[in-house]
Amino acid sequence: MLFENMRQDIGIDLGTANTVVFVKGKGILLREPSVVAIEKNTRQLMAIGKEAKLMVGRTPGNIIAMRPLKDGVIVDFEITEQMIRSFINKIYPNRWASVFKPRIIIGVPSGITNVERRAVIEASSQAGAKETFLIEEPMAAAIGANLPIEEPTGNMIVDIGGGTTEVAVISLGGIVVARSIRVAGDEMDQAIVNHCRKSYNLLIGERTAESIKIQIGSAYPKLKEKEMEVNGRDLVTGLPRTFTLTSSEIRHALIEPVNTIVQTVRLTLEQTPPELSVDISNNGIYLAGGGALLKGLDKYISDETGLKVKIVDDPLSSVAYGTGKVLEDMDRLRKVLISDNT
Repeated sequence: MLFENMRQDIGIDLGTANTVVFVKGKGILLREPSVVAIEKNTRQLMAIGKEAKLMVGRTPGNIIAMRPLKDGVIVDFEITEQMIRSFINKIYPNRWASVFKPRIIIGVPSGITNVERRAVIEASSQAGAKETFLIEEPMAAAIGANLPIEEPTGNMIVDIGGGTTEVAVISLGGIVVARSIRVAGDEMDQAIVNHCRKSYNLLIGERTAESIKIQIGSAYPKLKEKEMEVNGRDLVTGLPRTFTLTSSEIRHALIEPVNTIVQTVRLTLEQTPPELSVDISNNGIYLAGGGALLKGLDKYISDETGLKVKIVDDPLSSVAYGTGKVLEDMDRLRKVLISDNT
């Protein structure tokens, strides 16, 4: 019992782009990019999180900066396990976690396969978890956003992360309808890279594309126009060149991924039972995840669906907060877990 009281359980939003960690009783204690830098031959971990992200596009030949997750699922099991272990060690100093192994709840895409689920659980166990539980990201986001998930009313949440967009209608503590697509923030970044290559014959890096999206990216045409100077490599001469982008052209570059997300929302609405559709009409659609911060996206989805659209408080943290709330009220909320290894 003493060990149980001393153990601090963890909720993790294990995202393609970022990992957010909630510690029971303490709140969010870690927010880091899901990036690692490894030595090419030995696969030794050189850097993790923010330090590793700074290395993207800048490493020598013997070091690789990489994301061990793609589209919300593990693509490199060994490196994912090391990344999770490193994040846990940042929270638990002096090998605390090895003595008082935490229970861990991890948010995963709703479209995850059984094989992918087992990979997440195994990576967490190898990283030092006593027990690992999984929760679908839209459910965690809804709980973290304080939506009334246990009431007999319909609530629609759209969680736009780095690798996946999750759209779900939730009622009576369960997901009634859900769609998961592998189009989200990363696809938007790639669309910007493609635009610069096609329109300017210039190559820009992943970090530059993300910066463009954050600073002048938008989904709605009636917003104030902005400009941004960008550095890239001329694909003809191979030399660095500076050019200017406008928010209007970036909006056009983002049309395809944005419309794919809107179409997924529409398809989910079409599959929603009529009674719950009425609730969504009254309550509106809730946006969570980093993609919710794309300027004007809420207005664009509202125009396309005819429904109210609201961005949840702290959309970057909603999944992590949701995992934390389940940890703090496990007896009542255990039913929302999709995998329970007890």
